[in-house]
Amino acid sequence: MGLLSLGTPLPWEEAKKFADHVRFNGITQFMNTWDRVKDRYGDELLWGDEVEYMVVELDHERKSAVLSLCQTDVLAKLTPLTDHIDAATDDSIAAPTFHPEYGRFMLESTPGRPYTGSLRDLLSVEGNMRFRRNLARKNMDRNQIPVTFTSFPRLGVPGRFTKPYYDPADAVSSHSLFLPEQITNPHARFPTLTANIRKRRGSKVAINLPIFVDTRTPRPFVDPTIPWQRNIYPEDPEAKNGAALTDHIYMDAMGFGMGCCCLQLTFQGCSIEESRRLYDAFIPLGPIMLALTAASPLWRGYIADVDCRWNVIAGSVDDRTEEERGLKPLKENKKQIPKSRYDSVDWYLSETWMNRPEYNDNPFPIDEPIYDRLRNHGIDDLLSKHVAHLFIRDPIVIFAELLDQDNNSSTDHFENIQSTNWQTMRFKPPPANSPIGWRVEFRSMEVQMTDFENAAFAVFIVLLSRAILLFNLNTYIPISKVDENMRRAQQRDAVRQCSFYFRKDVFPPPSRQNSGAASPNGSIEGHHSSRGSPSGSGSCTPSGGKPRSMTNCYPLPPLPDEGPPRGAVEDEYEEYTMDQIINGRGAAFPGLLGLVEDYLSTLDLDETEQRKISSYLNLVRRRANGTLKTPATWIREFVRAHPAYKSDSVVSEEINYDLMVAVDEIERGVRRAPDLLPEDYTGGQQDQGTL
Repeated sequence: MGLLSLGTPLPWEEAKKFADHVRFNGITQFMNTWDRVKDRYGDELLWGDEVEYMVVELDHERKSAVLSLCQTDVLAKLTPLTDHIDAATDDSIAAPTFHPEYGRFMLESTPGRPYTGSLRDLLSVEGNMRFRRNLARKNMDRNQIPVTFTSFPRLGVPGRFTKPYYDPADAVSSHSLFLPEQITNPHARFPTLTANIRKRRGSKVAINLPIFVDTRTPRPFVDPTIPWQRNIYPEDPEAKNGAALTDHIYMDAMGFGMGCCCLQLTFQGCSIEESRRLYDAFIPLGPIMLALTAASPLWRGYIADVDCRWNVIAGSVDDRTEEERGLKPLKENKKQIPKSRYDSVDWYLSETWMNRPEYNDNPFPIDEPIYDRLRNHGIDDLLSKHVAHLFIRDPIVIFAELLDQDNNSSTDHFENIQSTNWQTMRFKPPPANSPIGWRVEFRSMEVQMTDFENAAFAVFIVLLSRAILLFNLNTYIPISKVDENMRRAQQRDAVRQCSFYFRKDVFPPPSRQNSGAASPNGSIEGHHSSRGSPSGSGSCTPSGGKPRSMTNCYPLPPLPDEGPPRGAVEDEYEEYTMDQIINGRGAAFPGLLGLVEDYLSTLDLDETEQRKISSYLNLVRRRANGTLKTPATWIREFVRAHPAYKSDSVVSEEINYDLMVAVDEIERGVRRAPDLLPEDYTGGQQDQGTL
């Protein structure tokens, strides 16, 4: 959730006075970081995952499932416990870490230490995730369960959806009609962030999702649960005055977005150049993976006609004023800003020849004085524009005690703005006084209901990252087409119903520098690869054999013999189905899975390792070809098939209870779901972890 500082947060009227101070010093801190580590090279592959849970409390007699606001209590039990776990019982699983999140019903977990490039670490991911879940479960009450569920179906319904219950009339930070103040983490950062976003915007946030129209859904749909006449706060008439749209599910608070759970992965690059290259290569994959992991069709007690969380979170932290949104002429603000501060990436970063200027085709406002400072400091044009674009935003939470910092030893001012630009990818400079290198964070995926699924997508992305670097793959398409893919990815059943823009030829053209390199394998024979031999730290290659480890530090893509491409960018991409993108389209393209399998052929895998990895890749394959459903499709069909469902788009308390029970039972292997998971899925109960 970003920087959790201690201190006295300033209300917006005070904080905005120091916005330029934070920006100026934040840029100074970034330039100092640049001077310190711009030439750093040789960092090993370290990576990790972040998994977020909701704590759901079940009342079996009432058939009720509510969110338990017990984050503080659970963390109080987990923190000393994880500090004393003897990791020697299984040195593949260090004591994990648990962190607070925005919602008081949420937990975030990460591995106890970063994974390396070793195959052992790669194959420990699922067990590590299960260990964390079971550790959390054992430190909750018997009727509480940790579920990896993207959006709680009845968050914000009238009446009881949390334990303990609180009245939304007390929502002083958000002024929400639906969410009480107490749903937010009590750390000073979170309510201040909520209040300051609302105050900077000049109104409450307004989120509208189209309702899924079933046979008995009222038409037009005007939500009867909105308290239209309530008039406690000046903003409350907004719903009546147009903020709440007909035929839509209306939400009005940051908690609806930041109360969602997701799966994120972070990779340390060999160098800044490799990290920028990987950042760019992942950008077009963000919407593809969002669609494949779609898991959130239920919102505020209704079925929505979308499958993903992305636009909800984007709307929940949209602090742009009416001028910045283009609704009024600019007067008080400097420029229009096309997107929320939580949205898809706007700018490719790499300086390799693959990154043609035509790909950065979106409107791209920057802070010109900041750009000039960065360029005058010797930072290149692309990275300077990236940072100057992030810094068009104001710092939303400023702590009085942190106004004055040592810019040589702190990066808090930089991170204040960097960490509140929530995009599909994040480029992460090394922290001050830390051995950590340049990193990229992959942020688009929705959390899955089982640790098997979360591990499968984590392993797939890690392997794909190595294939991209090893084979010098080119995934560039114009940013505007990536944005269109993001819109399509959130549509109902997008995996089976939508096509997506994707590059026709991902393989590098011939180059004298790679003319002697072997092609990865027969599936892409004839395509030129500059991979040569795997290189980098920690390769663990047996003499004359294949490596037992994934690596960093691959050569940058060499310039093609014919020079940089000059043809029309529009000829470089087409629309493809998800099945074609993941599983291939004949001889022209082996699919992303084919590329991963090509990469795996360069590693020394035994039969057991190959079988385990294949089970993960099989899940990805079957999601893409439609023989396994996405969680969103499975959830929607579960609700519609429930005996208590009235075909009116409403998710009742009983339906919600049965859904939460089913999700928990599926994860533990008590209940089978052959249309969601492979037939051989046995569930999390087989590995309870060791305390």
